[in-house]
Amino acid sequence: MANTADSYSSQNRVQRRRVAITGIAAISSCGIGKNSFFNGLSSKAPIGPRRVQGFEPTDWLDPKEAKRTDRFAQFSIAAADMALEDAGQITIPKDRIGVIFATGIGGLATLQEQIGNLIQKGSRRVSPFLVPMMMCNAGAAGISMRHGFSGPCQTIVTACASSNHAISDAYRQIAFGFADAAVTGGAEAAIEAVGETPPIGEVAFTQMTALSSTGISRPFDESRDGFVIAEGAAALVLEEMSAAIARDAHIYGEILGTAANADAYHITAPSPNGEGARLCMELALQDAGLGAGDIAHINAHGTSTPLNDLAEAQAINKLFGASSPPVSSIKGVLGHSLGAAGALEAAAICMTIEKGLIPPTMGLETQDSQIEISIVKDKALPFTPGPVLSNSFGFGGHNGCIIIAPYSL
Repeated sequence: MANTADSYSSQNRVQRRRVAITGIAAISSCGIGKNSFFNGLSSKAPIGPRRVQGFEPTDWLDPKEAKRTDRFAQFSIAAADMALEDAGQITIPKDRIGVIFATGIGGLATLQEQIGNLIQKGSRRVSPFLVPMMMCNAGAAGISMRHGFSGPCQTIVTACASSNHAISDAYRQIAFGFADAAVTGGAEAAIEAVGETPPIGEVAFTQMTALSSTGISRPFDESRDGFVIAEGAAALVLEEMSAAIARDAHIYGEILGTAANADAYHITAPSPNGEGARLCMELALQDAGLGAGDIAHINAHGTSTPLNDLAEAQAINKLFGASSPPVSSIKGVLGHSLGAAGALEAAAICMTIEKGLIPPTMGLETQDSQIEISIVKDKALPFTPGPVLSNSFGFGGHNGCIIIAPYSL
C-alpha cells in the first residue's frame, strides 16, 4: 500500500495550472507597505504587544464606512487594495476572480465594545452593525464588494494556520480552474483596548499562560516563555500563470504546492515530537514534486512558545536531517498575529526572493540546545533564490505548509 504522502501526491498533481504571485502588501507593526515591512524585519525586536502604528482607515474608507467596519476588516480591505495596486491592471473577468481571506478571531474588539454597551447602557445602545462588524467573513466580503469580484468568496478560520490555509485554498481554486485569479491573505486586530477596558483577547491569552511574561518574542531561544501578541494583515494577488505572463505582470514567485493536515491530538499542544508538522511538510513537498534537498529556506512558524518551537524544530530535523536549510522566524520582530501570521510570512517570502535576503530571527540570543536546526540570527542572510517552505501551525492541531519558488519559464 502506498504511504500517505505518495497517495496525496498522485491524487493532486493531475491537470493543474501554474499559479503566479503578482501582487503583495503588508500592514504590520514594523511597517506598512511591502518595503517598509521587509526592511523592518531586520530591526531590533521591541517589547510588548505589536500594534500597527500610523494606519488611518479613512485613507481607504469614507468616515461613515470606517466607523461601521471593525479594525481587522479595515486591515483586510486596505491590504487588498495595496496588493491589487501592486499587481497592476488585471484583465481577468471579475466573475473569475475570487477572494479567499482569513482571520483567527474576527471583530473581537467590536464584540467587546458592544457587550460593554449592553451591560452599561442597555440593549438600545447596542449597534445594529454589531453582527456585520464582528463576523469573521466581513474582511472577505468587504474586499469582494469593493471590487466587484464575484468568483469564489470564502473565509478561513483555523486559528494561527488560517491565512496559510487561505493562500493554499486560493491557489487550488486557480490551479484546478474554479477561478483565474484571487485576492488572498489574512488580517487580525485582537488587541485593541476598548476605552479603559483591556483587550479581552490579550487578557484571555495571558490567562492561559500562552503569552510571554516579559513581552519579548524569542523564537527558538532557551529562555523563550511564550508569544507576543500582534495585529496586522497581508494580502497576495494570485493569477493563473499564462494570464500573468500575457499581461507582462511582475511575478514575485510561483506557488508549487501546499498541504494541510491535523494533529488530532490536543486543543493547544502540538503532537509529540512534531509528528503532525513533519507529515504536513512532507505532504507539501510531495504536492510540489520536490524532495527535502530542493528547499533553500524554511520560514518557520516559530512562535516563541516552549512546546511549539521545540516540536517544529524536531519536525524539521526529522525531515531535513542535521543539515537543515536556513530557518528563520520573523515573529521576533512581528510578534504573533494569529490568523494573519501565515499571510505576513508569505509576503516576507516574496520579498526574500525579490531582495535575495533571508530576514533574521530577532530576539534569539542563545539557541535552545534541544533545537538542532540551522537558524538565521542577528542579521539578514544573503539568499540565492530557490524554493521556500512556509509553516503555520494553529491551536486545534491545524497544520499548513506552502512552498513558494522563484518564477522560471
